[in-house]
Amino acid sequence: MTDRGNLGVLPRTTTLADESYLDFLESFRDVVLTKMFPAMAAAGHARMQQDGLPLDDDSLPLETIQASFAKAAIVPTWQRFMRSQQEMSWRRTRQSFARTMDAQLKLLEETEKAGPGKLVIDPAFAVPAYARREIHLQPGGYTDDPISGIVYHYGTKVFYQGGNDQDEMHAELAGLATPPADGKMDRILDLGCTIGQGTIQLKQHFPDAEVWGLDVGEPVVRYAHARAVKLGVDVNFRQALAEDMPFEDGSFDHVFAYILFHEVPIEVIPRILADVRRILRPGGTFSIFEFPSASQHLPPAYRFMIDYDSHNNCEPYSLGFVYADFHGMLKDAGFAISEGPRSRNDFLQSIVATKP
Repeated sequence: MTDRGNLGVLPRTTTLADESYLDFLESFRDVVLTKMFPAMAAAGHARMQQDGLPLDDDSLPLETIQASFAKAAIVPTWQRFMRSQQEMSWRRTRQSFARTMDAQLKLLEETEKAGPGKLVIDPAFAVPAYARREIHLQPGGYTDDPISGIVYHYGTKVFYQGGNDQDEMHAELAGLATPPADGKMDRILDLGCTIGQGTIQLKQHFPDAEVWGLDVGEPVVRYAHARAVKLGVDVNFRQALAEDMPFEDGSFDHVFAYILFHEVPIEVIPRILADVRRILRPGGTFSIFEFPSASQHLPPAYRFMIDYDSHNNCEPYSLGFVYADFHGMLKDAGFAISEGPRSRNDFLQSIVATKP
């Protein structure tokens, strides 16, 4: 089995057959999300209206919404398609890169001490039980599969329906990072960085800054570092907990977090926010792009979808986040908050939190 190289910054699968199969699933996922979901939402809302239920009552129990949606024939089909395409894409991606596992692990080992940036792994680090989940159904999750970095990289190509093949989405979000009022961006942290796509893009947007990526998963930060070495980008990676970061007080100008908080238990979030505030210097900013909050008024179809995604798509902590008062948590942590710049993904909320 030979290395088939890259398509730009994206690694290719080990066979053309795998690539073709996953291209089909990418198109299938796009149809399920961009064509079928609106049709499913319209059918579910129509059933609610037939049942005499309002579409704008945030206090309506989720179970009541689900009972009406279940009467629409398209709904169980959409649910089955959502689950099946995820299972199929992750299984085939993992199978493809497992064929070259020895070469993948050798590359990670060879680049571990290489520069220009550095990788910091604490051999005594213990992954908490809450982080050892197969998020999005990825086999082994981000922490327990030694090749989870490259599996995540190609698997999220399918997940994003081809919209992030060259890190375009991360480039957009990094460009929306909000600097402190004084404009100083000497030191930046990408919190929950996985394979460092955002980390690298933050360095591209702020080339004079010292940029760090932090994640709980050793396999993903090892891959992130190897990828940065290959691209010649001077960024640093560290395995650590977001709620217990090994950085000095007031040592960062900016912290960036993309879809982190719905991936952790609700009781951990205040600890993360407290530690972010600790490592930010006065006036430092925290850019957050995250799942919506139910308090922002979610249409019934979105409430239905988020619940399904949580229970059947391995998003175990997303419901806790969506129905929590996240803005209140930020304020309780001592941040001043404002609405951040919107991205093309209008599903996400954008928040800028500033340390006074």
